[in-house]
Amino acid sequence: MSTDVAVPVTEDHDPSDRDLSTLPLVFGTVAVLALAVVLTIAALVSTDDGSSFTSAAGGASTTASVSLKEFSVAPAAVTLSSGGTITVTNDGNVAHNLAVEGTELKTPDIAPGESAELDVSSLDAGSYTIVCLIPGHSDSGMTAALEVTSGGSGAAAGAGSHMGSGGASGMDYEKMTKDMLATMAAFPAETKGAGNEPLTPTEVKADGTKVFDLTMEEADWEVSAGKVVKAATFNGMVPGPMIDLAVGDKVQIRVQNDLPIATDVHWHGINVDNANDGVAPLTQDLIEPGASFTYSFTADEPAVAMYHPHAHGYKLLPDGMFGVLLVGDMKLPSGRTVGGTVIPADLKVSQEVPMVLNDSGVIGYSLNGKSFPATQPYTAKVGDWIEVHYYNEGTQIHPMHLHEFDQVVVAKDGFPLDSPYLADTVNVAPGERYTVLVKVDKPGAWVWHCHILPHVESDAGMHGMVTAIIAS
Repeated sequence: MSTDVAVPVTEDHDPSDRDLSTLPLVFGTVAVLALAVVLTIAALVSTDDGSSFTSAAGGASTTASVSLKEFSVAPAAVTLSSGGTITVTNDGNVAHNLAVEGTELKTPDIAPGESAELDVSSLDAGSYTIVCLIPGHSDSGMTAALEVTSGGSGAAAGAGSHMGSGGASGMDYEKMTKDMLATMAAFPAETKGAGNEPLTPTEVKADGTKVFDLTMEEADWEVSAGKVVKAATFNGMVPGPMIDLAVGDKVQIRVQNDLPIATDVHWHGINVDNANDGVAPLTQDLIEPGASFTYSFTADEPAVAMYHPHAHGYKLLPDGMFGVLLVGDMKLPSGRTVGGTVIPADLKVSQEVPMVLNDSGVIGYSLNGKSFPATQPYTAKVGDWIEVHYYNEGTQIHPMHLHEFDQVVVAKDGFPLDSPYLADTVNVAPGERYTVLVKVDKPGAWVWHCHILPHVESDAGMHGMVTAIIAS
């Protein structure tokens, strides 16, 4: 089972005093609350508007044509019968591609004015989403619905249509429900490997300089039970090891590149001198395969930062190369009242939780390198305060929603807010970090997830960016 990084924190803090032992999961509690988890997560699949399910029959061809532009996919809904192909034309001014989300089906990058075929003949009848995988393009609107029908007929797309009742639509709703409940019942599923493990110094020099070692390497990574991918990693884990520093620490980080591609390491969110910024070839030479490079800097101020490659980052980050870097303690609004929530003057947080969001590459929709039902549940006692750092290392925006408990947003990108505020859902864009406080004031299993529903659900059940707080 993946491991929850749970870091007790006090107001006056030195990372050397931090108890980096993981918060133990109470397996009996998890088992007893398994049904509660299922019932709670089931709220995600209910329809809020009470609309009925309707369908409209219509003929479907085995071929379709799609046009890509900045930033749209036309038509917005494509219907074709099973065994079909899509002719994709780039009518825009930059390269685009088209892929079936959640599968390995995609076109190569298509130059402006060129076309390519997307073979979807292997897809079962059902509803899918087609997207451009160029980073940022799907967020800008390059998505469309794809309906694959059996027998040459299917549901016609329309603003008021949700889903058919089965039959001609080719959708097996009884199986969909069974699969949904099965994925929820499997939570938390056991997998090999855990990310965010604390990185201890290899040595401490006479002048106090802390020396850390990072190896960039490909490694097998089990994203969910039975799904093992070839990930790009730091020290063989996703996310990479957590680097926890005190303000004033002098640091050397020796990076060995055992990848087949040259790259570098950028320290995102921490101020360093230009020579250590990690942007080849502007600030350093590329770290070639088999070579190494040592970064040296002083952690001058508190930070909620992260580290990742800059060169070829579009490929390496989605495939797993990202890590958490903390410096000192976040200044928390102790003794204040925020939107009716009273934060005690003697606030002590029971856990400091880094939650790294990803959505593409071989890792895909995930929290801390794992996809539901293999994500880590967090255990807490009623009355606990939890400090959460959201890190978005993905390519899409993720609105992070926690059931029942208000999120007190206290910092953005590591900078404490003059006016903290309450949020039900915190929208985290790529590269951003948000820090929130959560008071666990009710027992039960409470769901925690991205609220872009395709990031957490599919016809095959629950997946991706979902976890839970289990409070007792």
